Amino acid sequence: MVDVRRMQVLRAVVTSGSVTAAAAHLGYTPSAVSQQVAALEKEAGIALLERVGRGVQPTAAGRLLTGYAAIIGQHVAEAETALADLRAGRTGRLAIRYFASVGPALLAPALARLRHEHPGVTIAPKLTDPNDPLPDVEQGNADLAIVVRRTSDEGRQGIRLMHLLDDAYQAVLPTGHPLAGRRMIDLADLAGEPWVGSEPPGPCLEPIIDACAAAGFNPDFVAKSEDYATAQGFVAAGLGISLIPRLGLSTRHPGVTIRPVRRPEPVRTIYAAVREISLDQPALRALIDALMDAAKV
Repeated sequence: MVDVRRMQVLRAVVTSGSVTAAAAHLGYTPSAVSQQVAALEKEAGIALLERVGRGVQPTAAGRLLTGYAAIIGQHVAEAETALADLRAGRTGRLAIRYFASVGPALLAPALARLRHEHPGVTIAPKLTDPNDPLPDVEQGNADLAIVVRRTSDEGRQGIRLMHLLDDAYQAVLPTGHPLAGRRMIDLADLAGEPWVGSEPPGPCLEPIIDACAAAGFNPDFVAKSEDYATAQGFVAAGLGISLIPRLGLSTRHPGVTIRPVRRPEPVRTIYAAVREISLDQPALRALIDALMDAAKV
């Protein structure tokens, strides 16, 4: 196999017309250039240069390899430029995994800012409900995932979790419910109520179950829904009460009343999950910063 670096030395000799000129251009000694060409000729199994007066000219094989050396040099230059653009965040692709309730208030404004700051980066968000998106990040199928985790959860090797916000659950009551007149509701006051489930099993349901247990009861789920709009509809229809996080209440059903909860207040903690090795990517860092700023609003 011919050495591509020696091909570039041959190209310098052919384009300059002499070993001495090529050596001066490359910063080598003439003897080093001659040795490189001789080694290339040995690899090729054929003469590549012939002497003409005080200079040299390529043989047919020399012209052939010089032509390919020019193509390789062009491709290497293009690769270096593309790599520099990628390092600087001017190009690339970001695959994002998210769950539905963070889309409007958190992810959308962050993506709008990212598109403005890095217009050459392709953005590929994908909804993952109800699956856990963290394995996609671990396996390299996603660059960032928005996840819900408890502080007691064990860390994953090679994964950085960056806190975005604490999203508190609020009581959703039918209009006219006896507790709707209160400004704040103790969670224990909901113990005897029929409940409408708003979360599938998993990290978003766990804060509700844990908070109810701390208040001394287990919720009696008479209806279950895995989306907040349907859960609100069930509550408005009088099937029961529900707990829904603030981010899930951006669109409110006209037939419900919403009140904060205390003693204790159920909260889900939302993080951005990325691979440690990816944190030096400018576009990814910009997305993380945009998510953190959106979470403050």
